[in-house]
Amino acid sequence: MCKAQSVNSGLALRGCCLELIRFLSKLHQLPGMASSDKPEVVERDVKEKGHKEDDKEEGKGGFIEKVKDFIHDIGEKIEETIGFGKPTADVAAVHIPKINLERADIVIDVLIKNPNPIPIPLIDINYLVESAGRKLVSGLIPDSGTIHAHGEETVKIPVTLIYDDIKNAYDDIKPGMIIPYKIKVDLIVDVPVFGRLTLPLEKNGEIPIPYKPDIDLEKIKFERFSFEETVAILHLKLENKNDFDLALNSLDYEVWLSDASIGAAELTKSAKIDKNGISYIDIPITFRPKDFGSALWDMIRGKGTGYTMKGHIDVDTPFGAMKLPISKEGGTTRLKKNKEDGGDDDDDDED
Repeated sequence: MCKAQSVNSGLALRGCCLELIRFLSKLHQLPGMASSDKPEVVERDVKEKGHKEDDKEEGKGGFIEKVKDFIHDIGEKIEETIGFGKPTADVAAVHIPKINLERADIVIDVLIKNPNPIPIPLIDINYLVESAGRKLVSGLIPDSGTIHAHGEETVKIPVTLIYDDIKNAYDDIKPGMIIPYKIKVDLIVDVPVFGRLTLPLEKNGEIPIPYKPDIDLEKIKFERFSFEETVAILHLKLENKNDFDLALNSLDYEVWLSDASIGAAELTKSAKIDKNGISYIDIPITFRPKDFGSALWDMIRGKGTGYTMKGHIDVDTPFGAMKLPISKEGGTTRLKKNKEDGGDDDDDDED
C-alpha cells in the first residue's frame, strides 16, 4: 500500500511540474505592456536598446531553462528514491531439443532482470528467425507472464522450423546443408514511470537441414552355415550426404530377401561417418535357411537376389542427437560362404 502511494505521489508531482512548465512557457510568450503604459523615451541609443532587449530575452530564457532543469532533477530524485529502473534482457542460450528430417524444435532462453520494487508484466514477445535476410519463421507470444520485483526470470521461447516450408520457399536451400540463422526477439514490458518499453535482442548461429544417409547391403557373409541356423555378417556401406559429421551410436534394422524377412535386431554400434564421407560397418544376423525357399538357394548357388533393408540410426552431431532413417529397396546382393563351409570367400559383389 505504501509503495502504491509513493508511486502515485511521484506521478502527481511530475504532473504538477509539467503544468508549471506549460504555465511558464505561456508567460514567456506574453506580449509586452501596451504602448500607453510605457514611459516615453525621447532619445535612446540603438545599440544600448538592442543589448538590453537581448539581455531581457536571455534572462527569460535562462530562467525557463533553470526551472526545467530543476523539475528534471526532481523527477530523477523521485525515480532514485522509489527505485525504478529499466529492465535488461539477454539471450542466454539456444537449444535444439529435437531435430529430424522433417523439423527442428528450437528453444530460446531469454534472461530478463527487473530492478524495480514491483513486478512488471511481460506484455508481448515478437520473434523472427531469418537466414541471410530471408524469413524462416516468425511469431507473437502474447501475455507472457510477469517478472518478479528485484528478480530475474528465464523466459523460454519455443520455435519450430519446418524444413519442407523452408525448402519450398528457397530453392537454394538443399538437404544436407548447414545454414546461418539470426534470431531477433522484441520483449515488450510495462514499467511504471517509464511506461511501455521494447527490449530488442539478437542471436546468431547455424542450423542443419539434415539428409538421410544412403545405405547398401554389399554382401552377406556366412560365419556358420546349417539348415537349422545360420549366422551371417551383413556388410553395410553407409554414405553421409550431410555437411557435418555423424557419430553412430546404435541402429535398428530389418532385412528382407525377396519378400521374406530374414531377421531384425537392435544393437549398439560405434562408428564415425565423416561429412560427405563413407563408412563400412558389419552387423550380425541369425536366420534359418530352410524358411526362405528358392531365393536363398539361388544366392547359395552364386546368383544375386533382391533385398530390402529398413531401420534407423542414432547419431550424435554438432547440433545434437538425431535419429535418422535408413532404407534400401530394390538392391541386389549375394551370399558369401567361408572356405570351410565350401565358399570361395572372395570379395566380389554384385550390386
